[in-house]
Amino acid sequence: MRPLRIALAQLNVVVGDLDGNVAKILDAMGEAEKRGADLVAFAELAITGYPPEDLLLKPAFVADNKKALQQVVDASRGCAVVVGFVDGEPGALYNAAAVCANGALAGVYHKRLLPNYAVFDEDRYFEPGIEPMELFSVAGVRVGVSICEDAWFFGGPIHELSTGGAELIVNLNGSPFHAGKVAQRDQMLAERAAEASCVIAYVNQVGGQDELVFDGGSLVVGADGEVLTRAPQFRETMFVTDLDVPVKSIEVDRRLPVLDVTPVPGTGRAARVVVVTDAAARLQPAREVYEALVLGTHDYVTKSSFREVVIGLSGGIDSSLVACVAADALGPENVHGVLMPSRFSSEHSLTDAEQLVANLGIDHRVIAIEEAHAAFSNLLAPSFEGRDPDLTEENLQSRIRGVLLMALSNKFGWLVLTTSNKSESAVGYSTLYGDSAGGFAVIKDVPKLLVFELCRQRNQWAIDAGVVPPIPENVLTKPPSAELRPDQRDDQSLPSYEELDPILEAYIEDDKTAGQLIEEGFDPDLVRRIVRLVDVAEYKRRQFPPGVRITTKAFGKDRRLPIVNRYRG
Repeated sequence: MRPLRIALAQLNVVVGDLDGNVAKILDAMGEAEKRGADLVAFAELAITGYPPEDLLLKPAFVADNKKALQQVVDASRGCAVVVGFVDGEPGALYNAAAVCANGALAGVYHKRLLPNYAVFDEDRYFEPGIEPMELFSVAGVRVGVSICEDAWFFGGPIHELSTGGAELIVNLNGSPFHAGKVAQRDQMLAERAAEASCVIAYVNQVGGQDELVFDGGSLVVGADGEVLTRAPQFRETMFVTDLDVPVKSIEVDRRLPVLDVTPVPGTGRAARVVVVTDAAARLQPAREVYEALVLGTHDYVTKSSFREVVIGLSGGIDSSLVACVAADALGPENVHGVLMPSRFSSEHSLTDAEQLVANLGIDHRVIAIEEAHAAFSNLLAPSFEGRDPDLTEENLQSRIRGVLLMALSNKFGWLVLTTSNKSESAVGYSTLYGDSAGGFAVIKDVPKLLVFELCRQRNQWAIDAGVVPPIPENVLTKPPSAELRPDQRDDQSLPSYEELDPILEAYIEDDKTAGQLIEEGFDPDLVRRIVRLVDVAEYKRRQFPPGVRITTKAFGKDRRLPIVNRYRG
């Protein structure tokens, strides 16, 4: 066994903020040195932030990212550093990892396996690495470097590093969260570690970037596939652990070249102290999703240079959940609720919303829309003469509310958070330029049944903490309704969510056709109706704001179907 102290810097960087990202990296390097680390590893493309997307098409951005890397290289005095950056030149770019030590760039690894599915489109920007691999000796331990997708395939780069003599493999990641992702990672890393018979240190980015949320959850897996230690999810942290790395013998003719990058004595290395970080427990599934919503909302708002948000509060389950997430993400003092009753609003809509804002401690105001509703109705009356009221008049109310929220946003600089859930947006049960209008869609990827579960869990977490649960019980038990006509309920326009959500999951996330769903036993008429609603609402969803991704196929970056499309399956 050889001892090695490794630090995993799980940072919340910002895409394109080269100066800010380098400052964070340098601070983390200093902290790793203070803690006596032999090696500190940062996430995939930590210099640029991940994913940089079409910034990579700008030659100046690529050049500036290399200048930023040089600052890290110059500062690498106290411990060896592995950090992600963009290498190459426009037309031949590489997703790369730099190994820095003793103030010099010791080596560069180019990512070999490029993901090009789901939210990933690295083939658009990068070339796969082809250069011969090498290992880096740190305190006598042979270390191999790999990047994210390199770890997901049997017989891939990690196997090659292992057969070449690696005793520890550092894997840099920009791995976005979705429900169930942690279990997938754990299983994959256990398989790779067992295949390679060596320790794997997996460091992941944390934070929100547009629709994506990176949950961190960095971990170290032993050569037997067992998790040795784990960093917390959804939190920026410097995670330090001491490893006893098994010595590996290797056939001479299969050895990869090894470069010693052990810090030179007297170059700023701190005295070794006991600073090993305690392992974190995996979060429960509902808590994972809720924390992803909180972090994604916080980072989208603050990284977009907003401080405060405004939400239309209906007294319903969706706006209640969005208000809770916003208050937890930004602090209740930065959340503003607007109650906008109409002639069709029930008394409990107001009282439930008022109880919610009191429990959360957020600011609120009441702006009744009857006067505006009457004015618009009068303006349109000559054009609508001879036609019966229909969805047009219902949607008018939602659009009036959207106008009011956007006016408050313009006047006070508040970002509008929309409240539509995935089930509703899937079937078009929302109003274009009405309840879909805003800057960020917090629960855009959360199915309705999960909305209910998260609300119940949020109340239970409050009870467990000894505080008042924020969401009134009536909100959890009353039938969902848009309240755009007398005695309206969602189940008058849609099947029950217990019927709807499983079909939507199979059609959207599993990519099954209507024919396949009918063969599996779903009601044929119901399937055809739902599939048609999903397909014809594609043009609406293209105009929705971004929102937090928590499933394997969110609307937006994940699911990209043509708007004009006659395939029905």
